Amino acid sequence: VKFTAVGLKLTGIKSVILKNKEEIELEIEKVVKDKEIGILIVTEKIYNLANEKLDYIKNNNKSIIVVDDTKKALGNLAKYKRSLFYSPVVAVTGSAGKTSTKDMIYSVLKEKYKTHKTIGNQNNHIGLPLSILSLENDNEMLVLEMGMNHLGEISYLTNIAKPDIAVITNVGTAHIGILGSRENILKAKLEIIEGLNGPLIINNDNDIIRNNIKYIESLNDIVTIGIDNDSDYKASDISDDLTRFKINGNDMECDIGNTAFIYNSLVAYSVGSLCDIDVDNIRNGIKNFKLTGNRLEFKKARCRAILIDDTYNASLDSIRSSLEILKNKEAKRRIVVIGDVLEVGDYNEEIHTKIGEELFKSNLDIIVTIGDNTRYTDKFLENKGFDNRYHFNNESESYEFFDDMLRDGDVVLFKASNGMKLKNIVNHLVMEDR
Repeated sequence: VKFTAVGLKLTGIKSVILKNKEEIELEIEKVVKDKEIGILIVTEKIYNLANEKLDYIKNNNKSIIVVDDTKKALGNLAKYKRSLFYSPVVAVTGSAGKTSTKDMIYSVLKEKYKTHKTIGNQNNHIGLPLSILSLENDNEMLVLEMGMNHLGEISYLTNIAKPDIAVITNVGTAHIGILGSRENILKAKLEIIEGLNGPLIINNDNDIIRNNIKYIESLNDIVTIGIDNDSDYKASDISDDLTRFKINGNDMECDIGNTAFIYNSLVAYSVGSLCDIDVDNIRNGIKNFKLTGNRLEFKKARCRAILIDDTYNASLDSIRSSLEILKNKEAKRRIVVIGDVLEVGDYNEEIHTKIGEELFKSNLDIIVTIGDNTRYTDKFLENKGFDNRYHFNNESESYEFFDDMLRDGDVVLFKASNGMKLKNIVNHLVMEDR
């Protein structure tokens, strides 16, 4: 059993998982020494285990609140703080592109307003409350990311955040092994409407969203974005390298040449317009936005190969998107390192075979697969006669191979679910001293 202790700071929250009496007592000593922490929120079980330390806490001007469930207490605190924040809140969910879309919305909004956003990908029942509780008094906008892998989770988050604008980037196959179908994934994403007090921005080119658009429109006012279909905000005149385009006739530029980032730009443009930001500031925000770490980070290996670190997470849709970026990069050799996509359940063979299809048609020089599930990917490539491929059971087996194989002029994409630890390979290859 894990217990959670939460210390309420002056400007935010500190959350710690504690497993036994020794850890609890050590954490209490840290809390007492931290001048910023005034309140300790604990379960009754932790309160009883820490009984010997209570005088120590009280003598150091700290308060203790005992609750049944610290995670619910965290959510309730965030819900209360949200009720005191009278400026607009934007919430973003979707199967892929949540974090990059959030980052671009933030970049546009901060051109005019002091804006706060979810740090990293703290998008669950702990991370979202922490993001709200870290709001500062002079913040004028808040951009939140909402993640889920079960029905009901977005419902919980949206009823804490009470967004004024919500975004569903797309509905794909992420977590399909848990939710069972794309229809259930759509149902889960639409839970965001339950706490929404304003428009829902949706991708009019996403097949399952478009097929259900009348139903979605019956639930909430919608704003549509698109490239292929007529939409409220539509991209056109897209350059060959995908970095320049128009949105509703206005010139835009995004240095990441990728269709997914045109969709991100459309969302950011629409949010900016809804929040009274002029076109010039929207353009600046889109052009100058910065991505959260481990997402399409370009790094140089010791051998001078260029590594594209996209190791935080993966789905079939996000792999397609990342491959598009790789195909547009100049390189002597284009190399892909793909690890397992997790949480796909009974769709495991189908999805990893489809990944093989995407890799096969991407004109790659070398393909490396890592993990159990990517054996289906490797088998598909073998059947197609693609010989320049390699497979490893896990990331730790591959270090020597990459040390010997990579060279100056290579561009290498690393993509997998976070649990596959491909980040370790990237770190190994860029490390100066070993």
